[in-house]
Amino acid sequence: MPRAKAKELRNLTADELKEKHDGLKKELFSLRLQAKLGKLEKHAVIRTTKREVARLLTILREKE
Repeated sequence: MPRAKAKELRNLTADELKEKHDGLKKELFSLRLQAKLGKLEKHAVIRTTKREVARLLTILREKE
């Protein structure tokens, strides 16, 4: 999944951001599972996904 810019995320509605957040959380769970099973090749993907989740949460808080 390509990394979304904060400016692009701010243009989305709160519902769209929540859907994107749910998808990223599922992806993060899948990545962690793959890492535990030894099937993950790039462990840095976990870090970037966590940062993307944090970015989404920050923008959601700004909209509240």
